Amino acid sequence: QVQLVESGGGSVQAGGSLNVSCIHSGYSFCMGWFRQAPGKEREGVASIYTGGIVTYYADSVKGRFTISQDNAKKTVYLQMNSLRPEDTAMYYCAAHRDRFPCDTWTRYIYWGQGTQVTVSS
Repeated sequence: QVQLVESGGGSVQAGGSLNVSCIHSGYSFCMGWFRQAPGKEREGVASIYTGGIVTYYADSVKGRFTISQDNAKKTVYLQMNSLRPEDTAMYYCAAHRDRFPCDTWTRYIYWGQGTQVTVSS
């Protein structure tokens, strides 16, 4: 079983930065960050292969968000820069044990409880 615990959300003004973290236990092949805004569907934002540095990003965050990991600490990070009000959402860490590519978002079956990110204009 994979257990995921997010932290680091908060409130920031547009143009600011936030870093969210996810501590995970158990084996995972891919780790991902998703977000869901009120009234909208959940969307995949970024993902990373746990065995290396292969990363994937949604077009809406490319160039602004960076996913990284510290396997010794069993932690995955999402650094969010140049934040916009439309980035406001609950951010979820997720994982799966399947295969490449890590941006096949329907493969994610393990989920954290989420952390809120609010960007004001």
